[in-house]
Amino acid sequence: MAYHSSFINEDISICNIALLPLRTTFKGPATKDADLKYDVIDEALYYFKANIFLKNFPIQSNADRVLIYLMLYVSECLKKMQKCLNKNQAFQEMHMLSNSTFSIPGDPDFPLNPVYAKPKNRIDEENLRGYFLQLRQETGMRLIEKVFENANCKPSKWWMCFCRRKFLDKSLAAPGE
Repeated sequence: MAYHSSFINEDISICNIALLPLRTTFKGPATKDADLKYDVIDEALYYFKANIFLKNFPIQSNADRVLIYLMLYVSECLKKMQKCLNKNQAFQEMHMLSNSTFSIPGDPDFPLNPVYAKPKNRIDEENLRGYFLQLRQETGMRLIEKVFENANCKPSKWWMCFCRRKFLDKSLAAPGE
């Protein structure tokens, strides 16, 4: 059974991807709402351990596309954190990963092009790239807090046991990375 996004009534979208408000300090096209108690990133982290085993994920709303992207990104983050010895090193790795070059729907190397709409113009492309960057930055920071309980500890084995799994048998990383 798949756990879907509860943010189904969101009307604003970019390329059939819901533009959801976030509890974040990072700049981007998503509305920043410090009063939010729960956002799509919290939802992705909460459902990650259950959804990671899925080979199929029927899309019920545009918010599910955000959830799918975040699930794939969390998998990439865990692969990077696996090599980190402490929280400070994880912060550096997550900063580098979130700001590294990444593909978006419509790019030939994006793993889920059939599920996502291609940007119609340059403005949509820039907004989508900015939204994904904002999601990546905030997700990495929140995941560090879950994986590393304090500054000098090693990563939690209860998170690291999922670092080799692939959600939907897909990866955001290019083959060989």
